[in-house]
Amino acid sequence: MDGIPPGHGHRRVGSRHRGGERRTPRDAARRGRKTRRSPGTDRHRFLLLRSAPLTTLVMFDDERADGWAPFALTRPCGELVFGRWTLRERLERVARTRVAGHVTRPWLRRYAEPGAPRCLDADGLSAPCTAWNARAVPSLDAAWDDAPANLWVAGRLAGVRLGADAGPPRAKWFAAPRPRPGLPDRDVPGVWLGQPWDLVSAGPDRRAADLAAAPGPAPELPDGCWRLGNAPIRFGEGAQVEPGVLFDAREGPIELGPGVEVRAGTRLGGPLYAGAGSRLLGGHISSFSGGPRCRVRGEIDRVTMLGYSNKAHHGFLGHAYLGRWVNLGAATVNSDLKHTYGSIRVGPPGRRRDTGLVKFGCLIGDHVKTGLGTRLETGTVVGAGSSLFGAEPPPRWVEPFSWGDGRDPEPHRRGDFLSTAARVVERRGLEGTPEFRDWLGDMWDEARRP
Repeated sequence: MDGIPPGHGHRRVGSRHRGGERRTPRDAARRGRKTRRSPGTDRHRFLLLRSAPLTTLVMFDDERADGWAPFALTRPCGELVFGRWTLRERLERVARTRVAGHVTRPWLRRYAEPGAPRCLDADGLSAPCTAWNARAVPSLDAAWDDAPANLWVAGRLAGVRLGADAGPPRAKWFAAPRPRPGLPDRDVPGVWLGQPWDLVSAGPDRRAADLAAAPGPAPELPDGCWRLGNAPIRFGEGAQVEPGVLFDAREGPIELGPGVEVRAGTRLGGPLYAGAGSRLLGGHISSFSGGPRCRVRGEIDRVTMLGYSNKAHHGFLGHAYLGRWVNLGAATVNSDLKHTYGSIRVGPPGRRRDTGLVKFGCLIGDHVKTGLGTRLETGTVVGAGSSLFGAEPPPRWVEPFSWGDGRDPEPHRRGDFLSTAARVVERRGLEGTPEFRDWLGDMWDEARRP
């Protein structure tokens, strides 16, 4: 696939006041034969678009989303997976129209990822438009129309829908949105994501609900495979499952996307979604969401992986969220539970925050690499573009674009990082376009800015 054309830059002035709170309330009979597609799977995947939407739909990151390390450095928060879909794809299903773009951090002006919309100039929007906060997660059954309104989720302002005669929102508004005077209030059922670790703690339940909502009956399992439980199991077109795979659907549905391969000796536990072209290579993989084209093996529990990431070797990975283009070396493992069974704190030294979670593993940014036998401690956050190796565990907070072993890695040189990233992308048959390199270079510059 070709990269998305580079988006336009935007400026945003960060306002520090608080606002936007409302004060009143998815049949291989033999090895190698492709599975049959589940009836209804296409309907599940297909977005029913309105032929002529009356308003432009944009997503924005507010001031809190700007602090969502390690992912805010490299992507709009709407391009993070929560449940079965990205936050943007979920909004598109609810609104039945495409998101035109993201209003987000200035250094992402050249964000260029296949399938994702560009980033927009916050001061260049025009009405009619609907602006929606990426941290607000609407229910799939939420009603949606084009009538102007202030849009509220769980008592907090989630967005605004403006008519043709209204002035569009400007940069300051996106940082700390406030209701538009004179517009009626409209409640939209849904929930909020407060912190990036909410993607880990709330992800499995959301994934189960999303997969359960898929229409159509489950297919017959391939010969030599077994199932436990009654939740739906679905296969996308061209999915291949070898004999000797156990589908455990007692805790939730299982969906294999188009072209997914599952090797013999794999136990799949729902709720689980494997995106197009992913390869599940063995081990016990449960409560997982990943893809497209991820490679997964080992003991995997409550893990989300964005596209093109690899954990292709044995070892434990639990309660974790991985960005795109991550590669975990052989025998890389993480911890997700403290010896004291106490609440896990996350953040840089001197500014750690209590997650309130007893089980939480790690957040790993885009383009991170780990070497042989890397051990990640409980609550580790690894910044984008880092390359970690060595016998000693890395620190629990790794700054973006770090390189080396032990507790004090060095900066990852800009040219070395860009060359490696381009080689990795090209190995998967994609093109490391100039736009792609420019986007990554902007990220490096921002992270290493004095």
